[in-house]
Amino acid sequence: MIRILAFVAGLGGAAGLSQFPEFSQQYLQRLGGAADGLRPAIEAFDATAADAGITRQQALDRFLVSDDPFLQDQGLTKAAEIERFSTLERNYVALREASPLQRLGQVYRLNDRSLIGATWDDFRPAVPVTIDGFICAAIGFSAVWLILMGLFKGIGAVIRRTWQENPTEQIRDLEDQMRELEDQIDGLKSEPQEDQARQPD
Repeated sequence: MIRILAFVAGLGGAAGLSQFPEFSQQYLQRLGGAADGLRPAIEAFDATAADAGITRQQALDRFLVSDDPFLQDQGLTKAAEIERFSTLERNYVALREASPLQRLGQVYRLNDRSLIGATWDDFRPAVPVTIDGFICAAIGFSAVWLILMGLFKGIGAVIRRTWQENPTEQIRDLEDQMRELEDQIDGLKSEPQEDQARQPD
């Protein structure tokens, strides 16, 4: 039964991970689009700073140290925008240069929740037809199978050790009942012998 459960779960892992190459490709497209969407505003900000003879960071600092709350908020917003653009661009370049299997090792770069949600909403699972898809399916099956078999064995070992060291109340009750039954059987065996001993010769 345990092997059947592990096998069925392994098939689920294979089906799920086989979709990763296509999902990561669609995520990559959205990632590039998000970075391109922010690029003009970032470049315009940098150009304005350069025209003023200051760096990007110096321009941000002027907003952030201002006594005007509005300018401070503008500085915080622009700083967050620049940080997001840098993260998107960095992850996009890394994932674009990686193969689908290599992306599996860089899954941590698929970390933008809004992009993941948008990609998932439009994603339609399909039967894998590429080598990468089949390899990912094999990895998914093997990983789930090994994890579950190890988990089941670990749980079984703990249960067996617990039973050996601390018998349950049910087991102790069963042992007591067996002893009482043995005593009753011994008593029934001894009664005929006592009757024979009391009979005169």
